[in-house]
Amino acid sequence: MALSNSKDFELDVADYIEEAFERCGLEARTGYDLKTAKRSLNLLFADWANRGLNQWTIKQRNFTVTSGDGETDLSADVIDILSLVVRRSGTDYALSRISRDEYLSIPTKTTTGRPTQFFVDRQITPNLKLWPLPDNDTDVVIYDALTRMDDADTYVNTVDMPFRFYPCLAAGLAYYIAMKRAPERLQILKPIYEEEMNRAMDEDRDRASFRVSPDLRNYRYV
Repeated sequence: MALSNSKDFELDVADYIEEAFERCGLEARTGYDLKTAKRSLNLLFADWANRGLNQWTIKQRNFTVTSGDGETDLSADVIDILSLVVRRSGTDYALSRISRDEYLSIPTKTTTGRPTQFFVDRQITPNLKLWPLPDNDTDVVIYDALTRMDDADTYVNTVDMPFRFYPCLAAGLAYYIAMKRAPERLQILKPIYEEEMNRAMDEDRDRASFRVSPDLRNYRYV
């Protein structure tokens, strides 16, 4: 049996729009059809960000601290920070995340030392606050940031996502278009989208080794 030896199947934005319209029993015939579908696609990406972790959008970034300055503006593509450490003399120290109220309740925000806590002020331009304030200019902050997906800007561009999310994207876009153009198909398309999303998110979860340790506290040797 001959094999293709090909693993480069990839759809561009126009392909996804065509697939979604076909699932709605429609055809994209006008420029407005394409425009409204592209808008739905970008709204779909925003919905995915609200649903939580998509591991392929995690970027590890770093910066060197400035003594006495505990605030840093993050890039606008950062949705959230998942974990953060301070590297000092080759050793990484994990910081605890605190809430806005907890940060505001710190009575001495000018205290300096090795930072042990951080707060993410999730504005349009996110701001990272460290406490205590750094006491040197050599520590390096390393963090895992959940970032935005690239927008669907032009129809010939491909979409920034792993292969396993292709069916989910096609199903989701079809559902979004049906809400506007084919409401009679919503009852069919919505559960398909949710099923594809759950399957993709299940595959996207972080995996770790699982070990069972027996409880020997009540065990007696004879």
